[in-house]
Amino acid sequence: MANTPDLQAERLKAVRAQLPFALVATLGNAAITTILLALDLGQAEAFAWFAVMLAITGFRFLVGRSAGPESPRRAWAALAGTAASGLGWGLGALWLMPASEGYQLFWIFLIGGMCAGSAALHYPHFPTVLAFLLPAGLPLVLRIAFAEGPRHHAEALLLLSFLLALSLTALRSSRQFDAMIRLQIDLVALQARLNAEIAERRATEANLVHAQKMEAVGQLTGGIAHDFNNLLMAVLGSLKLLRKRLPSEDVKARQLIENALAGAERGAGLTRRLLAFGRRQPSRPERVELPRLVRGMSDLLRNSLSAAIQLQIRLPPDLPAVQVDANQLELALLNLVVNARDAMPAGGTITITGRVAEPEAEALPPGPYVVLSVTDTGEGMDEATLARATEPFFTTKPAGKGTGLGLPMVQGLALSSGGHFLLRSVPGTGTEAELWLRQAPAEAAAETAPSPAPAAAPRPARRLNVLLVDDDPLVLASTRDMLEDLGHAVLEASSGPEALALLHAGRAADLIITDYAMPGMTGMQLGTAIHRDWPSLPVLLATGYAELPGEGEGTLPRLAKPFDAEALARATSLP
Repeated sequence: MANTPDLQAERLKAVRAQLPFALVATLGNAAITTILLALDLGQAEAFAWFAVMLAITGFRFLVGRSAGPESPRRAWAALAGTAASGLGWGLGALWLMPASEGYQLFWIFLIGGMCAGSAALHYPHFPTVLAFLLPAGLPLVLRIAFAEGPRHHAEALLLLSFLLALSLTALRSSRQFDAMIRLQIDLVALQARLNAEIAERRATEANLVHAQKMEAVGQLTGGIAHDFNNLLMAVLGSLKLLRKRLPSEDVKARQLIENALAGAERGAGLTRRLLAFGRRQPSRPERVELPRLVRGMSDLLRNSLSAAIQLQIRLPPDLPAVQVDANQLELALLNLVVNARDAMPAGGTITITGRVAEPEAEALPPGPYVVLSVTDTGEGMDEATLARATEPFFTTKPAGKGTGLGLPMVQGLALSSGGHFLLRSVPGTGTEAELWLRQAPAEAAAETAPSPAPAAAPRPARRLNVLLVDDDPLVLASTRDMLEDLGHAVLEASSGPEALALLHAGRAADLIITDYAMPGMTGMQLGTAIHRDWPSLPVLLATGYAELPGEGEGTLPRLAKPFDAEALARATSLP
């Protein structure tokens, strides 16, 4: 690890923590030495030396107690104070040392003790140790070395060896201190990284739990919608058959049936939305007139808003049609309006507009697009929030108030439809969401003809023997009635194994119509078994689900639930 500023600051901090002990030792020893020299030897100059040492100690105290972080300027001031203190002791030994051998030994032990104390207190910062040892010890070594006699030379050598030993010991202790501080710094960094990883893991776990909850909600929603589809099958099929059998003069009964059919059709639309939410409804791009779609759900949009929010719909009546899944577009528009509502807790205005536009360079393939815009006058988003707005599970709403899936769903719809989704926002001003959708191809002109009265479903080209497989008795009966009304002969089975048993028993069948979701054997598994033993026998899968297991190899043709007699007639028109 390099000599980092953090490590240098820790060294100086440790030295400063020991400064009070160093100052007390310096001042105390200087006072005792002054008193001893003045009383015993009558050296009045000792008081002058003490005054110098007192001034140096005061300077070191002021530098040490100054507030603020460690800095190079402060470090140099502290180093200068330590060097001045060492020089004061070294020069004091030269100036005040008498000729008496006893007092010479006294100075040698005094300087040696002060140097040992400095090495013990200042070892975290090795330059501070040298700043005291060299000016305090070397003058005394030189004075003794230049004295006559081998004894003085030996004393000088011993003192020099002592100073060298102190320096090496301080250097080793300084390195150990550095290693300890480096370890502490690494531990702090590791703890910070660990805390960040723990926080990231908790966020991931929270997202996973949230995703599992959403998956459970989707499965529950899809299951409810599937069961509702079966109910609508029976209702729609029975109502349409009943309508065909009503006398034309019974206007009141016919009106009641039409009302019931309209309600059932609305229920079918609801199941399509629920299946889309549960990811069980296949995407069905179709020609959609935006003004008509938005007008049709205007009541739903207004009911989703508070009284303090005004909804303005400004769609040109001649706006070209787009190619998109109508149910998913309704859900996307509802998500955008709800998001705009949540951004205006104090009220405001939501405006829905539409226009024809050409995409900017490289943003989308060239061609005509229709832009559906939802603008609010709410709180808006800053750049950081706007950049993450379409990330799955990202939400600025309080816990339990948002899933973080609304805008990703809108973006997914735009991309799957060959379009684009744009967000613009200004904090304090509002947000504009743009859904770019491909313009639908122009329809061929059709001859104008009077609207006929409700007619019977087209009769098939030939009469078929149909094996009908469904575990729901209501759906089974309703589909059977529609098939018989179309002129087909119907053989019923309530499960896959029962259907296979009928075929193996030699019962004739020209077409198999089977439900997908059945206990024991799914419709897909039944179709695989039939194609294995009767390769030329067509199998039609009746379901409202999408993304069925086993798709990709031997995919069966589908009949989307809920279906009516017209759809059933088209599906059974075999060549």
